[in-house]
Amino acid sequence: MIENKELEKIAATWRATCLRMSILGKHGHLSSSLCYIDILVYLYKNWLNFEGTDDRVADKFLLSKGHGCTALYVALADGGFIDKAALSTYAKPHSALQCHPCKHALNLLENSSGSLGQALGIASGIAIAQKKEQKNSKIVVLMGDGETNEGSVWESAMFIKAQQLNNVVAIVDYNNVQAVGKTDEISGQTDLAEKFASFGWHVKTIDGNSFLEIADAFDEFDTITDKPKFLLAKTTAGIDFIDKATDALWHYRIPSNDEYELALKQLNAEPMV
Repeated sequence: MIENKELEKIAATWRATCLRMSILGKHGHLSSSLCYIDILVYLYKNWLNFEGTDDRVADKFLLSKGHGCTALYVALADGGFIDKAALSTYAKPHSALQCHPCKHALNLLENSSGSLGQALGIASGIAIAQKKEQKNSKIVVLMGDGETNEGSVWESAMFIKAQQLNNVVAIVDYNNVQAVGKTDEISGQTDLAEKFASFGWHVKTIDGNSFLEIADAFDEFDTITDKPKFLLAKTTAGIDFIDKATDALWHYRIPSNDEYELALKQLNAEPMV
């Protein structure tokens, strides 16, 4: 297990790399990646096992909010699943690293994305197949808060509990920003954890940028075997000028060179590319 201080350094490097990729690829949705990086670092470094064995299939990670894909690409590169040099091709023509993950372009992905609200249903299919084959792995789905506006999320949540697909973990990155404004203002101040609990899921709410709380949550999930698990992670981007913005423009914006240098100074980190 990697200690929290080291995880924080890794997260800073991943954030710096996402910033660099956004500039190189001339593509936004930057805050959508930055907010869940701490969770992704913990999953890829400490909790998920992507090496299958004879009696256990590899763990699965599905990114449902595909517009936040730079963080996933950085995780794959840092883990040795793709070449780090490929990160500089993000969002460019014919690159495998498109602005929404595409399984046809990058076959090691568990799912393609685009239309929101789909990956929890895909995860239920994977879990059903494992159950029938008497196999088992952790199946983790990461969604955005705005994505929970989609009815398909709730259909899948009900189905997963009804079928006792207890190896599924659903995470909502609650940064309170979606395409055109604040989630609380658009969808109302609804308690997503309460909703998942009403369907019979085991639920937990945390500060999604605290490695201490992240570790506690997944340690707890390891002890829960009779229910699917839901994590409501309240997050920020971890970059001061993005977190202080009062509008949703960082859902789309690319940092200027000055903003990029300011962010690197705050992070005290350099990008991987």
